[in-house]
Amino acid sequence: MARKRENTTVAVAAAASGYVMKAAAEAVRLGIAKMILVGDAARMQEIATADGLDLAVFEIVDEPDNYAACRKAVSLVVEGKATALMKGDVDTSSIMRAALDRENGMRDGKKLSHIAAFEPPHYHKLLFVSDCAINIAPDNDTKIEIIENCVNALHHIGIDVPKVALLAAKEVVDEKMPITATWAGLVTLHNSSDRMNGCIVDGPFALDNAVSKEACEIKGINSPVGGDADILIVPDIEAGNILYKSLSFLTKAKNGGVVVGAKRPIILTSRADTAESKLISIALSVLF
Repeated sequence: MARKRENTTVAVAAAASGYVMKAAAEAVRLGIAKMILVGDAARMQEIATADGLDLAVFEIVDEPDNYAACRKAVSLVVEGKATALMKGDVDTSSIMRAALDRENGMRDGKKLSHIAAFEPPHYHKLLFVSDCAINIAPDNDTKIEIIENCVNALHHIGIDVPKVALLAAKEVVDEKMPITATWAGLVTLHNSSDRMNGCIVDGPFALDNAVSKEACEIKGINSPVGGDADILIVPDIEAGNILYKSLSFLTKAKNGGVVVGAKRPIILTSRADTAESKLISIALSVLF
């Protein structure tokens, strides 16, 4: 799907990283996007020589200082020379500080949120998780925007009515677990207003009920979302981070991640993520 999109260019901030450059080279080879690498050009040349990469396939912008590289990559997006921003070998706080600069950044008046895509080996379709990386303890309004961001992104990849599961530790409302009541309230809001359109929202769900029809049958849960979720919405960043890394490292699910809600997508993979994960993230940014 990403190869069918035209005029796509990704600006990579602090691009002097083997995994990042391999992913960028593969994105160019596959025709997914053009790549502008912003960073220490001498270091990029060393990596290219060691890994057998051809720097001629990229546009190179030499900027050895990491934060300056972040600002330059952001400016390329703001000026329309790139259609997405990508984090390279730099910490998340630096690239987000540049991206969210009030005067020169990529703010668009919306809440930013992170969407992770997974291909779990024992699930029957792609599974999306949000928010694993941006919003630490989202309030109700932010939770709604996280859902809306994710639903809108999935519409762009042809999932017309995504099924959204709101995750908690159990599938019934329990006053000792406030998130269960919060989720029940959001389901009521979804069913009675124009918020969170274009999807089916249900919850609270324990994880097993969200992804297993058998678990739903055993527990007597009758929901169009149960056992067939497209999107898992987590209550906070701790739950999201743990779920993300559990799927990545314990199940070896292929995955990628993108931040949405800014003027353009931001590819915000971990520096420990594989070149394949970064490539998937580039493709997602093109689609989102």
